[in-house]
Amino acid sequence: MSNDNPTAIKNRYEFLYLFDCERGNPNGDPDAGNSPRIDPEDMHGLVSDVAIKRRVRNYVQTKHGNCEGHAIFVQHSTNLNRPIAAAHEATHGAPAGGGNRSQVTKARDWMCQQFYDVRTFGAVMSTGANAGQVRGPVQVAFSRSIDPILPMDSAITRMAVAEKVKDAKTAADYVKWEEQQQEDSLRTMGRKSLISYGLYVTKGFVSAHLAQGTKFSEADLAELWEALANMYDHDRSASKGVMSCRDLFVFKHVGADNGDPLAQERQAMLGCAPAHHLLDLGRVIEVPALKDQGKLPRRYADYDVKVHLDRVPKGVELWRWSFTEQRLVKA
Repeated sequence: MSNDNPTAIKNRYEFLYLFDCERGNPNGDPDAGNSPRIDPEDMHGLVSDVAIKRRVRNYVQTKHGNCEGHAIFVQHSTNLNRPIAAAHEATHGAPAGGGNRSQVTKARDWMCQQFYDVRTFGAVMSTGANAGQVRGPVQVAFSRSIDPILPMDSAITRMAVAEKVKDAKTAADYVKWEEQQQEDSLRTMGRKSLISYGLYVTKGFVSAHLAQGTKFSEADLAELWEALANMYDHDRSASKGVMSCRDLFVFKHVGADNGDPLAQERQAMLGCAPAHHLLDLGRVIEVPALKDQGKLPRRYADYDVKVHLDRVPKGVELWRWSFTEQRLVKA
């Protein structure tokens, strides 16, 4: 898919993204021994915006193989200054640094064209050869669980050790060391942090105005929805348990049809309702309530999600992801 002459989106969007975690750790907190993140005031679970965006990046990279136009800027174990220098080399700028405004702008535009995550989420690209800063049109907030969660630590037995043996330089040295150890000393204990179940809600925002600067297109937007719906199927690990996208609601601002196409187009970009009127649970999307108030949630089927189309403001459309059709359909 080429991004040589993209047309930026012309509508503002907000979205509600529902995902859950069964018997796993949805997002470890480095400040708490990698235990599941929680709000200490009410014990509701949290998942960082970075964790969501990382998985979107991973999905796009898995689908497109890091090809031109869909490459990923923020990758694991890489130096971000390398692609920034490459941007100046491709635009005849200043890869050693110190470029003027014109050179920085050309490098910035090249980065937006090449890297999906720069067009989408933005980036700070002034850490080496300066390629400027980009405010991305797509932003997400911290996810929060519907109900409180209870992080647990489970002890596990590790049937091997990973000890660095002094003076051992070859495999034979390690074999000799193992033969001199007591059998029990070659096992160790470990711990895994997890929750039994949590249903999380993410609130997201897509700005049509910021999209003009990065040329974030309708094709890019479609990639975002597809990634959110499918990314957990390509991010399996024992520590995360079973994580799944359960629902994706998208509010599209289309403008009020008042006979003035230009005014309607401006409304579609600026928006026809405040974001909180659309995203606050209990308004259009009713707070997922437990079907049986006497039990703890242990699966998505324990909840009853309700949609009130009559509460959608004028000038806004509600769309919902169809898992059977693998696309958004109008609610």
